[in-house]
Amino acid sequence: MMDQQQLPQGFSMALSQRPEAMERFAALPETERQAVIDAARAATSKAEMRSCVDRLMQ
Repeated sequence: MMDQQQLPQGFSMALSQRPEAMERFAALPETERQAVIDAARAATSKAEMRSCVDRLMQ
């Protein structure tokens, strides 16, 4: 998986609480992973960050 320092801290924390989402994130192609990271960086609230993780489970 991508180096933890490249992930937004809140996103890393949210992923650590959802191991299945972390596995799906790690399995994404690089371009899709980057899109998720970009969305997480744009999140302005904890709820938006959680939504980024929740979308991985859909």
